[in-house]
Amino acid sequence: MNQPTIGIRREDVNPWERRAPLTPREVARLVADEGLSVIVQPSDVRVFDDDAYARAGATVADDLGPGDVIFAVKEIPPDLILADKTYVFFSHVIKGQPANMPMLRRLVERRCSLVDYERVVDDEGRRLVFFGRYAGLAGMIDTLWALGRRLAWEGRETPFAALKAAWEYEDLAAARAAVAGVGERVAAEGVGAGLAPLTVAFAGYGNVSRGAQEILDILPHEEIAPGDVAAIASRAEPSDKVVYKVVFKEEDMVEAKEPGAAFDLQDYYDHPEKYRPVLAAYLPHVTVLVNCIYWEARYPRFVTKADLASLYGGSQPRLRVVGDISCDVEGGIEATVKQVDSASPVYVYDVDRGEAVDGVAGNGPVILAVANLPAELPRDSSAYFGERLEPYVAPIARAAWRGSFDAVELPGPIRAATILYRGEFTPPYKYIEEYIK
Repeated sequence: MNQPTIGIRREDVNPWERRAPLTPREVARLVADEGLSVIVQPSDVRVFDDDAYARAGATVADDLGPGDVIFAVKEIPPDLILADKTYVFFSHVIKGQPANMPMLRRLVERRCSLVDYERVVDDEGRRLVFFGRYAGLAGMIDTLWALGRRLAWEGRETPFAALKAAWEYEDLAAARAAVAGVGERVAAEGVGAGLAPLTVAFAGYGNVSRGAQEILDILPHEEIAPGDVAAIASRAEPSDKVVYKVVFKEEDMVEAKEPGAAFDLQDYYDHPEKYRPVLAAYLPHVTVLVNCIYWEARYPRFVTKADLASLYGGSQPRLRVVGDISCDVEGGIEATVKQVDSASPVYVYDVDRGEAVDGVAGNGPVILAVANLPAELPRDSSAYFGERLEPYVAPIARAAWRGSFDAVELPGPIRAATILYRGEFTPPYKYIEEYIK
């Protein structure tokens, strides 16, 4: 019996996308141990070169037609979608994102099946195949780089000026070594004149936040509770040889509108309209805000444009940078007015003009708003992702993607992540049908 063939498409969403869903290491194991045939589209951009895939046993070719299942990382241009194929990638369609509805419509028209990595979760709803940690890692490196640039624009000499953006380092190890060098200078020289206490606040505590905290924790730091942020800021002589770190959970960021009502996490998830944001009360006391929390339009905005206009209405406040790793346009951070790429990763939300000004100069916070942060650490993030994807590849490839969906043998997390089956929406995703009409 012929073994299934999988395809790995080249990424073409933008020139910064250098990742791959499966590295040559996983391909070699899938060929040798699972007997799969693998076709890899050639790419001049991908961090792993074509020869590495060829040595792993793959065929390097443009035509993915022989592939039963096609794996990718990012969205696929509608005109490149092949009929009657199973596609596995981050489709970004579950919220009915308008930009991706033409692609989804084409998948339906061409009778394709679609498995979305974002929906591959365990019984507790935790993601199993993800880049989130690397969004946090790259985002925190870039946020500290942005802090150094902003303070240099103010004429301040700080250790953070030595940092580069994440994509400029050879790999994560080199970036971590650079951050460690900054940490040594902080311990010896301090964070910079007039900047203590330098407090970095994290909104959220999931995979993205943990990745970001990994980078900050390389620096000499002291973790404080949300309730202590104002007290630390008001100290007569706070330490300038450490960075203060605080992690905000939902109960720190919102409160019940009803007087005297206690915060209840499940109630907040079910009825966010019953809560109002309080995160802005902390903003006068933090230097950097790192936004790592999931947000939908039904939730309160944690920081509004009006909050920032009030904060920047007088002299330079303590807040310098918002590292919006979640990067929802006018979402949880309303001043994230656009997404940018790694070529120009930051802008100032100018509170006087009410608009974004590229760079770090202006009356307002610097906003880091790169939508594709894991691509800045392509080798490391692809290896991490591929290890988690590999156990599902052979079962997906061997599944008979025909007949009744109920009869298709799939691992539970993959079945739950199947949005389309042969051009039809599966029951959990029927609601999306309204968005493509």
